[in-house]
Amino acid sequence: MTAMAPGIVKSGESLQQIRWNILGQTYVPKQMTEECFSWHATLPPGTFVPPHIHPDQDEFLYILEGRFTFLLDGVEAIGEPGDLVKLPRGVPHGIFNKSESAIKTLFWVTPAAQLYDLFWALHNMGPEADPAEIVAVSAAHAIDFLPPQDSETTQ
Repeated sequence: MTAMAPGIVKSGESLQQIRWNILGQTYVPKQMTEECFSWHATLPPGTFVPPHIHPDQDEFLYILEGRFTFLLDGVEAIGEPGDLVKLPRGVPHGIFNKSESAIKTLFWVTPAAQLYDLFWALHNMGPEADPAEIVAVSAAHAIDFLPPQDSETTQ
């Protein structure tokens, strides 16, 4: 991995012009070093990231547009524009768009670990992807999904 150069990544630009389709959500990587990986995400209504754990990464979201519902260590919380969401390593969390509008947010994790490679592995699996395959691919990249609970199946 190369050192980060100073500069500005413009709004419509991404790292190497990459745009991932992650289960119906659009992820646009903005910067990556060994210490940090950041991406812009658009989550259409009804999409979500099921509860999972990053055993070796802290994750953050800065909400730009829309209203998130989070499950943070078993407790539901709401995040809105201007909020910073802190997701410490080892703490289970789920990210849900239960609204009728798209949500836009800036994510970052520290350290970068294997998340960039995981996004390539998940890219274009599609909304009908086999959940067992998603769980297995994610586990191989150090992201551990939790078993579904009744409240999560009633999105």
